[in-house]
Amino acid sequence: MIDSEKDIILKRDFFSRDTALVARELLGKTLVRISKGEHTSGIIIETEAYYGPDDPASHASRGMTPRSSIMFGEAAVAYVYLCYGVYWLLNVVTEKKDNPGAVLIRGIKPLRGIEAMKIRRKNKEMKGLADGPGKLTVAMDINGKDNGRDMTSWESGLFIAEEPGGKDMFKIKNTSRIGITEGKDMLLRYVGVGL
Repeated sequence: MIDSEKDIILKRDFFSRDTALVARELLGKTLVRISKGEHTSGIIIETEAYYGPDDPASHASRGMTPRSSIMFGEAAVAYVYLCYGVYWLLNVVTEKKDNPGAVLIRGIKPLRGIEAMKIRRKNKEMKGLADGPGKLTVAMDINGKDNGRDMTSWESGLFIAEEPGGKDMFKIKNTSRIGITEGKDMLLRYVGVGL
């Protein structure tokens, strides 16, 4: 347990803002997972922003459904869903309540618990260990049971913390989102170049 992490966990007001701004500012922060006695973490290197009805690529584009209702709720909550029946994807809810938004965490640079990540991913190499949204959830043991977790709480075992000097480690590249058919004109993917 790293007690100092408790003091630098991002607060709810960080997430209760414009989704693209949150997606951009999450680069260089640390995603932390404490599960089954393992403490894993990594610097966030890639994100994507998703809005509501005006964003055709968003789960909230058709309004509130059983699946997307979490995006209309309180900010800083984990939105974890199964993609194509294969990989769990981790998002964090943004914006004010009733104004849907979420940021997909697309990739991390592993920091702690790397051996546990390698075992979970059945990967002996650092290269490609957690540089995709499905890869990082496997590496960090994140799944559907984490949907709805409060990501501002140490006790939840899943949170995002400040990384000292994190924002000074990279330049930001802004592109179209990946793997979507609609909304490609919206430049809502953020990548930390140099991380």
